Amino acid sequence: MKNLIKVERARFNLSQTDLATKVGVTRQTIYAIEQGKFLPSVLLAFKIATVLNIEVSELFIMEDFDFDQS
Repeated sequence: MKNLIKVERARFNLSQTDLATKVGVTRQTIYAIEQGKFLPSVLLAFKIATVLNIEVSELFIMEDFDFDQS
């Protein structure tokens, strides 16, 4: 799954730490999500999307191979 968190953070001039504080996680969590190493919970995905003023489906993009994984 791809995400546009880094791009959207830049629109608001937010650092990883700023976003992390706003959604109640660590900076390392935001980094891991941005790098595709961690998939957020539905609740966290909605919190991030809300802070970044974007729809979840626009922020997180499913890729074809995501459907092949169990």
